[in-house]
Amino acid sequence: MSTPPTQCEISMTVNGEKKTVHAFPMARLLDVLREHLRLTGVKEGCGEGECGSCSVLMDGNLVNSCLIPILQTQGSNIVTVEGLAQGPQLEKLQQALLDCGGAQCGICTPGILMAARYLLNRKPRPTLEDIREGLSGNLCRCTGYAQICDAVAEASVRENAL
Repeated sequence: MSTPPTQCEISMTVNGEKKTVHAFPMARLLDVLREHLRLTGVKEGCGEGECGSCSVLMDGNLVNSCLIPILQTQGSNIVTVEGLAQGPQLEKLQQALLDCGGAQCGICTPGILMAARYLLNRKPRPTLEDIREGLSGNLCRCTGYAQICDAVAEASVRENAL
């Protein structure tokens, strides 16, 4: 007779705050963020790591939270879309997405923001090709991507202005 799985205690930093959760080891990071920590900006699109809607930064790397078992996050630093802005003021990337009309229904937007933040962290002055490649893991059915690419380019200009 096998023993039923038990929950484990996982400690991590989420959006700059230390958090401890009790969850089953193979619970998805996506579900723990949404259900345990009430960070509902993280969206589930496909549940298979194909659409990018659930993207977060984990220890500075862009990951699909639907594919990460919570046990793997022990001691990690997680940033969700809620962690981009500090207080009520949107960060420049978020504001650029709004200003350029790149946000539509909202399912893909959090993942696109996280992929764009990851890109801009690594390459502050990306080319259009860099932007397209950086966002290639995110599917959007609403905009056609032009406004999203424009927004990332605009955010780069705003972030690098003297």
